[in-house]
Amino acid sequence: MDGLTINEAAQTTGWSARMLRYVEQAGLVSPERTGAGYRIYGPGELQRLATLKELLTRHDLSLSDIAFARRLEQDERLAADVQAWLAATPERPAEVAPGDWLSFEQLRHQRLLGIAP
Repeated sequence: MDGLTINEAAQTTGWSARMLRYVEQAGLVSPERTGAGYRIYGPGELQRLATLKELLTRHDLSLSDIAFARRLEQDERLAADVQAWLAATPERPAEVAPGDWLSFEQLRHQRLLGIAP
C-alpha cells in the first residue's frame, strides 16, 4: 500500500493524529487499512482533508458541524425530526395557565437537568 501513516498524515496536513481519528469516526475521511490495521492516507484522503479545512475556514464551521451534516444526510429519521423542530412554533400546553407558562418551562428544564427543587 502506498500512502502515509497517521503520524505522517498529521505532519503533512496540520491535523493532529487524534483529530484524524475523529474525522474518520465521523465518516468524513476513510483511509485504507493495512493487514495489521494501520491507517494509510493516500492522495485522495489528503485532498479530502485539505478541502475539509478550506470548507471549515470559508464558512466558519467546526468539525462537529460537518459531522452533524453528514449524520443528517445518512439518518432520515434524524433529518425529519430536525426539520419538524425547525418548523415548529412554541405552544403553551393547554393545561398550563398563560401566567404559569414561564415557571412551567423553568421547572421542566430543571427536571431535565436533574436539579428539580
